[in-house]
Amino acid sequence: MTAAPTPAPARAPIPTLTPDGDAEALREVVRDFLARHGDADGVLHGRPAGPEDRRTVWRRFAGELGAAGLDVPERLGGSGAGFREVAVVAEEMGRSLARLPWLSTSVTALGVLAGTGEDELIGRLVSGATTAAVAVHDASADAPARAVRTPDGWRVTGRKDLVVDGAEADVLLVAASSPDGPVVLAVDAGSPGTTAAGVRALDPTRPLAEVGLDESPARLVAGPDTAAAVLSGARHRTLAALACEQTGGTGAALDMAVRHACDRVQFGRPIGTFQAVKHRCSDMLVQLEAARSASLWAAACAADDEAALPIAARTAALVCGRAYTWVAAENVQVHGGIGFSWEHPAHLHVRRAATSRVLPDGEPAGAAALLDEVLGAART
Repeated sequence: MTAAPTPAPARAPIPTLTPDGDAEALREVVRDFLARHGDADGVLHGRPAGPEDRRTVWRRFAGELGAAGLDVPERLGGSGAGFREVAVVAEEMGRSLARLPWLSTSVTALGVLAGTGEDELIGRLVSGATTAAVAVHDASADAPARAVRTPDGWRVTGRKDLVVDGAEADVLLVAASSPDGPVVLAVDAGSPGTTAAGVRALDPTRPLAEVGLDESPARLVAGPDTAAAVLSGARHRTLAALACEQTGGTGAALDMAVRHACDRVQFGRPIGTFQAVKHRCSDMLVQLEAARSASLWAAACAADDEAALPIAARTAALVCGRAYTWVAAENVQVHGGIGFSWEHPAHLHVRRAATSRVLPDGEPAGAAALLDEVLGAART
């Protein structure tokens, strides 16, 4: 007698990918704000100029628009929305290249703090009164940051690099090792033994810093039992937001190329009528649509399917990173000679695309292994 076939395991429901009407209305508001306070042309000419100007714009962006705490519960001062709204803002930040501490504060830092009981600090970040940066990368693998608990509280010593917005942050969330295991500590900028200096970076729109800690006083945010999970969750959240940001940048670079192809006249015709330019722009659109699909999947998983987020976020980082890099370079080619000049903002997208692929920890290592993992998940 033939045995009955084993039923296939039930598939998890596919999350809704497209943002709703409220999210699209948010997009219009954010795009309008960034166009007035931080578009690519403004960034190119140094607007807003100094730290205080940027802080003023940030307070308005975080407080008046509520862009800093979109997926933070209302009881903590947030909007109580979801990650789809975060994804919308990420796309618009990628389009504008605005030099605001949104990724470091609203995505990574709030991702670290979620569920840790740091309600007071979360409230300050959401309101725009305080900014935060997350210091994970050790400047030297041979000398990782170390934390010890003393009678006076926690102290942390070490050096961290690639700290996004670290030089202007009010609070540093530092990953360190302790005698009992990994921990995450909150260190006030300017506290004794703490230094944060900006470093020269390829991308002028995303400042990086090196942080020095010499027995700096700190407060425990996540202990050895939760620190690894907290950092992993924040990493996947950041990867998903970065993918959405890269999609926004890809769209902006394509729009820039198409606009120039329509306006630039050669031999009495717009260059966009020539097949070579037309095909180049079509290929750029294909890359954009691939990036948009991958980033929407990552955002939907971040909102509704946390178990699938690691694969979705890493896949999106791979697809969106490559798409943005390619389209940003093609945009320069479409613009011809002016695209290679400092006066044109095309190079800002090339720089942002290059640096985004190494944040928070580089392009996903082992693309073949990642593909096998994705295919394995699809089979089940």
